Amino acid sequence: MLDADLKTQLQAYLQKVTRPIEIVASLDDSEKSREMEELLGELVLLSDKISLTERRDADAHTPSFALNSPGHDIHLRFAGIPMGHEFTSLVLALLQVGGHPSRAAQDVIEQIKSLEGPGPGGVLKFETYFSLSCQNCPDVVQALNLMAVLNPNIHHVAIDGALFQQEVEARQVMAVPTVYLNGEVFGQGRMEVEEIVAKLDTGATARDAKKLAAKAPFDVLIVGGGPAGAAAAIYAARKGIRTGVVAERFGGQVLDTMDIENFISVQETEGPKMAAQLEQHVRQYEVDIMNLQRAEKLVRGDELIEIQLANGASLKGKTVILTTGARWRQMNVPGENEYRNKGVAYCPHCDGPLFKGKRVAVIGGGNSGVEAAIDLAGIVSHVTLIEFDHQLRADEVLQRKLRSLPNVKVVTSAMTTEVTGDGQKVNGLVYEDRGNNVKHALALEGVFVQIGLLPNTEWLKGTIDLSPRGEIIVDERGQTSLPGVFAAGDVTTVPYKQIVIAMGEGSKAALSAFDHLIRTSAPVEEAEAQAA
Repeated sequence: MLDADLKTQLQAYLQKVTRPIEIVASLDDSEKSREMEELLGELVLLSDKISLTERRDADAHTPSFALNSPGHDIHLRFAGIPMGHEFTSLVLALLQVGGHPSRAAQDVIEQIKSLEGPGPGGVLKFETYFSLSCQNCPDVVQALNLMAVLNPNIHHVAIDGALFQQEVEARQVMAVPTVYLNGEVFGQGRMEVEEIVAKLDTGATARDAKKLAAKAPFDVLIVGGGPAGAAAAIYAARKGIRTGVVAERFGGQVLDTMDIENFISVQETEGPKMAAQLEQHVRQYEVDIMNLQRAEKLVRGDELIEIQLANGASLKGKTVILTTGARWRQMNVPGENEYRNKGVAYCPHCDGPLFKGKRVAVIGGGNSGVEAAIDLAGIVSHVTLIEFDHQLRADEVLQRKLRSLPNVKVVTSAMTTEVTGDGQKVNGLVYEDRGNNVKHALALEGVFVQIGLLPNTEWLKGTIDLSPRGEIIVDERGQTSLPGVFAAGDVTTVPYKQIVIAMGEGSKAALSAFDHLIRTSAPVEEAEAQAA
């Protein structure tokens, strides 16, 4: 199951293990059980610290396996074969169960160790449904696995939704990752360990707000942690000035991107990998990264610019660079919000496997929509692609591939008017033929929306000048309508929303902010002299 190169790499990682690892497998006579047994057998051969036993557990998923270490009370289980994106989760779990320390911040580790549930025994029982093609799932699985290693009150089972489809359907899980806590839905979508801990530790938000409010003003305060924000942070920090980044999630849209094949000098990579590399690069400099913080208001003072956060804290800067990016655009039709994550989805890579053998629609005929239809056609029984224009807008090479697929139907000049459901999940949609105004109903189980991006600027309305599309209007230097406030990336009017362009614009905005500081603030000139 593991090729020679992968075995060599894994064997090197397992040399970091300092204590025994006990794998306890729950298997039956199924093909998946045999595959799991083969994988676990290969792991045992890679380290003399790993042992494998088989034990049928009536309360455990089958096939599944638990990881433990003798003398330590660890409740961590994989229900399914953690390959694909989840192979890294398996490697990290082995290392952490085997005593290798986590890279998590010490204050977060202490928070995790102090957590306990409200019920008998204080147990927090987590279940995470993932798919092997989901690039957002590993962060959640790895976070909860780490918590289970650090705290015996925390139990975690990572469940492959495609393998346990009956369970998924019974619980009506239609988006991954979906996390249950003690039988109730705890959260959906990408979550960092700090975010999970904050939801459990009710006093964490107030403590974070107090710490943030106490911070001194920054020379450059960057709002947003995507490619534009990361580039701006690096360019600003290299000037020797006080730099801060406040972000709702560091990495931005890149975290939701599956394959990246047009970033110059990097032939191919994946979004989460690039996001991790961006953060590592930024952390090489003296940059104060304040993650998991949402900006809600910008206030221009006489000398400083204030950014008010959702937790009640405020940060101040002599200059501000806005790099808040964009998010998936919604159709804004009846039923869309009601059935979001109940059949309405925005990430075909993440949620596609949950619709195996079912009927779905893809809304949008650009590159994203056609790529989604192509990917889904290999999983679902039938795809209907609906495009508002009279023709598809995707690259011709993608259109040719789409036309070659027997289980795809393309409908153009069509406007989706409603998503229908039974109160629990999607059961269809209605679209209107723009040529004759006749409405048609489609019976299906899933709707994947791929109609472009919407800039994250609602919180800025009435503060700086925005375009009719809601983008921040900037000049050739990245300057906005407010002196000292700059912007870069997908949130601006700069055309062509690409990672490489966002990075260039972020770098330019940082240089412009530094130039602004030189001309308006004597202390920064002194900082520059000291840095030189």
